[in-house]
Amino acid sequence: MSKTRKDRIVKIFIHTMLTLFAVVTLIPFYWMIVNSFKSSGDFYSIEKSLIPLNPTFQNYVELFADTFFTRWMGNSFVVSILSVLLGLLICSAAGYAFGVYNFRFKKVIFWTVLSTVAIPEIVTIIPVFDIMVKANLIDKYASLILPYAVSMFGIFLMKQYVETSLPKELVECARIDGVSEYGIFFKIALPLVKPGLGVLGIFLWINSWSSYFWPLIMIRSQEMMTLPLGLATLYADPFDLKYGVLMAANTISTIPIIIIFLFAQEQFVAGLTVGAVKG
Repeated sequence: MSKTRKDRIVKIFIHTMLTLFAVVTLIPFYWMIVNSFKSSGDFYSIEKSLIPLNPTFQNYVELFADTFFTRWMGNSFVVSILSVLLGLLICSAAGYAFGVYNFRFKKVIFWTVLSTVAIPEIVTIIPVFDIMVKANLIDKYASLILPYAVSMFGIFLMKQYVETSLPKELVECARIDGVSEYGIFFKIALPLVKPGLGVLGIFLWINSWSSYFWPLIMIRSQEMMTLPLGLATLYADPFDLKYGVLMAANTISTIPIIIIFLFAQEQFVAGLTVGAVKG
């Protein structure tokens, strides 16, 4: 067998496996979308179908008319957007400081920060909750935004990108030319680590958008609930579960994540490439 034919067979095999993997991955999403257009009677019908026999938009109408879904989605957008923006600023600034500056106890501080990644969220929930109570931030946006704006993994990630993408000679030349430290950070460093910011932005968005446990502790009123917490209330009555409404809510709640990934896909792939080159 020639090398060209062997390479072609390997290529076909890889593409076939990736296609099968994509199909298997998309099946739950397809089933979720299909079920969102089924009537209540279709869920309990003996005859099962891969497509809705009597498609209806009633589930979406009930979702927006009978629940606080619009408010929940608005809360999730506010929390996620502010968490991402604040998180990108904090993590990139801290990563830049660790990657560029030399200061006393730098390694000790960095490894202390990095070691906190291994600490489960449930371990820190009581002291952080106590801080939020004393600061009178319970049932407010700040209690959901601040904890997710500081990511130890994000600081480590940005430090690696700064050390890889920002030559120290460039920083020194900028200082000689009279550029301020803030100017170096915002005008030189951030554009060079844009792939890292894209990766971190996706990570922070998904972490904040899909969070359930922390909002469950912080939120008291139904009007302040985020999407994961609000959708959980739809399961409150096990004897009156509206599966179609649940599927409609889940369908809509996944759309922002898909859109964010599509817009940041180029930066995400570039970020993975930079990491691969460094390795």
